[in-house]
Amino acid sequence: MSPHSNAPRIVVIGAGAAGMMAAAVAARRQCDVTLLEKNRKTGVKILMSGGTRCNLTHDTDARGITEAFGHAKRFLQPSVGKFPPTDVIKHFERLGVGTKREVTGKIFPSSNRALDVRDAMHRDMLDAGVRLETESAVRGIRPSESGGWIVSTTSPQGEHELTADKVIVTAGGRSWPGCGTTGDAYEWLANLGHSIVPTRPALVPLVGGTDATRALSGITLEDVVAEVHDNATASSKRPLVRRRASWLFTHFGFSGPAAMDVSGVMTAAESMRDRRLQLDILPEITEAELRERFSRRSGPDAKQTVYSTIAAWLPSRLATELVVSCGARTSDGDKTLAEFSTASMKQLIDCLKRWTLPVYDTRGFAKAEVTAGGVSLKDVDPRTMHSRRANGLYIAGEVLDVDGWIGGYNFQAAFSTGRAAALAATEPAEG
Repeated sequence: MSPHSNAPRIVVIGAGAAGMMAAAVAARRQCDVTLLEKNRKTGVKILMSGGTRCNLTHDTDARGITEAFGHAKRFLQPSVGKFPPTDVIKHFERLGVGTKREVTGKIFPSSNRALDVRDAMHRDMLDAGVRLETESAVRGIRPSESGGWIVSTTSPQGEHELTADKVIVTAGGRSWPGCGTTGDAYEWLANLGHSIVPTRPALVPLVGGTDATRALSGITLEDVVAEVHDNATASSKRPLVRRRASWLFTHFGFSGPAAMDVSGVMTAAESMRDRRLQLDILPEITEAELRERFSRRSGPDAKQTVYSTIAAWLPSRLATELVVSCGARTSDGDKTLAEFSTASMKQLIDCLKRWTLPVYDTRGFAKAEVTAGGVSLKDVDPRTMHSRRANGLYIAGEVLDVDGWIGGYNFQAAFSTGRAAALAATEPAEG
């Protein structure tokens, strides 16, 4: 599109999932669109996501997506409702990216290549007529005295200012700062009157455990239930969050989907001491069934050892740790079920169903997949992503105070909010 066109001028800031979606949609609606990206290439976080496979979305409906976002659930309903997972899948298939569903419900490109997703979005926006400026770091945005906006940038060629009728901010949060997402936009948006909810890492590995759990490094449990409780409440109270997924023991603490899904609730506390993390490492076996199994003090099962019983369910190193901790293995050898005391049985069942694990910290923004906190949702219209503080300004993606579970939920929110912002920004002015 010619720079001399009379088409509405839109500047999109940040060429990630939300930004590339917004730029392509806006350009196809006959607007003059410039997309600014401070990196040398687009979609850097897309390329790194999902172990470089890119988990695009999740096999659920719009309600299933928004359930993953806690306090932001209602905010996301309009945008996700109008562009749900089925539409995201169709969109990428139109762009030549076939998809597949994994047993967990995660949707990946059939090729298992995040590069294919990034390249498809990149081509799509360029084909739509978007003008892409890489290595163009935005330093600030301000209203123009004649109406519209002025966007100040710095590039290898020097400082530059762009004028725009409308601006869409999709600059991301602070997670994975090596990708360029260093929270730049928070200051510009705060200067324009937006409230910024304090940011913290989410979907981030947890630092903690004991010498014994760290010795289990490398062990994955495919099915656990992780819960986080408020230490100020009684143990009978409902957990603050409950997630069932796989769990990984590491040399620094814990990782894997279950640990990362509950990490945002941990970081929301003033102190990690205010939260209690506990695991059910045998969720498919009830506590009553465990009591019955360990109470077989007579008959052929009585000679079976406690170790062999739980080693049938758990990795051997973990089974060893548990029998040692509950006294079922001593210098005299492994105890049989007949020798297993009621008190030791209760201790073991507590470990299997309510294993409390200490957490001291997280791996921080450098290892976090998303950012919790950001632009207050009170300052943004959920139907249009239009700022309630500045006319002609739209805000979408991770820069908002939205963070969901692992499993494609956050990309889905980025695609949906980016699209909603572009549609609203390109609506003809009333009157």
